[in-house]
Amino acid sequence: MYGTIFHLIFYCKLSLGTVQFGAIVPRQVLNKKNMWLFGRPGPSGFSQYSTAEQVTNGIDASGLTAIVTGGSSGIGRETARVLALRGAHVVMGVRNLAAGKQVQEEIVKEIPTAKVDAMELDLNSMASVRKFASDFNSTGQSLNLLINNAGIMMTPFLLSKDNIELQFATNHLGHFLLTHLLLDNMKKTASKSKKEGRIVNLSSEAHRITYPEGIRFDKINVEKEYSKYQAYGQSKLANILHANELTRHFKEEGVEITANSLHPGVIQTNLFRHIFTPPTFAEGFVKKLSSCFMKNVEQGAATTCYVALHPQVKGVSGAYFSDSNLAKTTEQAKDMDLAKRLWDFSMNLIK
Repeated sequence: MYGTIFHLIFYCKLSLGTVQFGAIVPRQVLNKKNMWLFGRPGPSGFSQYSTAEQVTNGIDASGLTAIVTGGSSGIGRETARVLALRGAHVVMGVRNLAAGKQVQEEIVKEIPTAKVDAMELDLNSMASVRKFASDFNSTGQSLNLLINNAGIMMTPFLLSKDNIELQFATNHLGHFLLTHLLLDNMKKTASKSKKEGRIVNLSSEAHRITYPEGIRFDKINVEKEYSKYQAYGQSKLANILHANELTRHFKEEGVEITANSLHPGVIQTNLFRHIFTPPTFAEGFVKKLSSCFMKNVEQGAATTCYVALHPQVKGVSGAYFSDSNLAKTTEQAKDMDLAKRLWDFSMNLIK
């Protein structure tokens, strides 16, 4: 009960104000106040009630290719649909290929001009990630946008197919490896097309409830000290740190690719299925309480689509967004030494 309420308070807390250290953000954005409580639009002109279609209205994404992980359900599906609606060629990385094909057909039926493909991708298996990246790169397709959307939430202690704690493996390490394997393609695409590439990591306000040390490098697989809430927060902190370290690398290399992270909001999707295990009296109470401020899927995909496509985000990198506006993170999420250590740790794991 305590853990659930603790998680809920932080997960649903609105992000106000500051931009994190190391982020590359235009001065005019910094000079505006980040206030969009109670649905009032923030500096971007959008709010928590804005939908993915609204934040991309009038944007032409034709000629762009995007990969969206977890594109067969929830906000991943809506992200894929809206990117396709705006003209992008969307490749959905999905664990269940049959479900992915069905979503592909549904999108094309709704949007006859849509270019959508589905490819199998299981993020808790490095072999699957390597096959997906190899198969995609072998097609010769360019890659402009990488949306690291898929994830799991608050599972009991489990190990991935590579014997790594499941939430860390799926939410962070799988996407870390995928990004690593697709970077050469993105760099070549950005150079050849003269169009900015964008990497978008879906994090969460739950990055605030990680373990005290942030990332438990020496205890990732220690079951007796495992907390499903803090392990989830750890994986979401890792998503932010990953984007920040990518930003540092891109800046040093002079590469025209940005990397940002975001909190999509609280959305009632199947991610919530592991919060109450076993079900308790608190489940009904918390679900009723949370329904007062939960977003629908169309609103939940808005920040992702905004960061992926909107011209306001051009040149912005290493930033964190919520409700389609710049938002603040914890001090741990700004720690560049921690980001570098996570990078090295992750590189060692994927060898």
